[in-house]
Amino acid sequence: MLLAIDVGNTNISLGIMDGDTLIGRYRLMTKTTRTSDEYGFFLVNFLTQSKVVPEEISDIIISSVVPKLMYSLTSAIIKYLKKEPLIIDHRMDTGIKVITEAKSAVGADRIVNTSWAWNTYHSSAIIVDFGTATTFDYVNNAGEFRYTVIMPGLETALHALTSQTAKLPEIEIVKPASVLGTNTIEGMQAGAVYGYIGSCEYIIRKMKEELNDPACTVIATGGLGRVIARETDTIDSYDPDIAYKGMKMIYDRLKEKKDENI
Repeated sequence: MLLAIDVGNTNISLGIMDGDTLIGRYRLMTKTTRTSDEYGFFLVNFLTQSKVVPEEISDIIISSVVPKLMYSLTSAIIKYLKKEPLIIDHRMDTGIKVITEAKSAVGADRIVNTSWAWNTYHSSAIIVDFGTATTFDYVNNAGEFRYTVIMPGLETALHALTSQTAKLPEIEIVKPASVLGTNTIEGMQAGAVYGYIGSCEYIIRKMKEELNDPACTVIATGGLGRVIARETDTIDSYDPDIAYKGMKMIYDRLKEKKDENI
């Protein structure tokens, strides 16, 4: 079994892959102040809850955009799971080519997403990842990751709104029945959700126009991706598990090449 760990700015997501099947998932808040023993406690308890013993985990792979916590996390893995984790970066052979002005600045999560899309569809795609930031990453028909758009995530934008205003409350992110709000909360929900849908649709259409690639596939992922994806026809599909599937795909590719060189 493979333990896939996706370290994001808001959450750390853990998934157990048995072959190509995700058999368990767990999420905890990202905190850079945790010790290796705290992470070890979480890891062992996650495996226990999933009815998996540490010895059944053959390897661990990590996609991280939070460098500050990696020492404690990797130390926990080595101490409690007795494995040296594989950490994804732009230098790895993931099946795609990262062709940007600053390759080292491209987050591992985006490499995972675009690698999964290319190795799944073998054609151009835009992967929209709804997280702390929302990213629109484009991989072309040649498997080259060249272009991206980044905007504040929906929760991030709402937090900025409520924290900078005296009378606007925190709200649940749901789509109201109408864009015409009849009270403050409905008005905020309408502005947040309908506004975000409109922003996403414009960016996707503009990307396709400038790329001259109207037929490219658009896939959404990330926690709030489901809310937006079901409300627009500019997104072709939603898959919440791309991070785990992408890490498994990269792991299999690297393992195959390693075995070939033995």
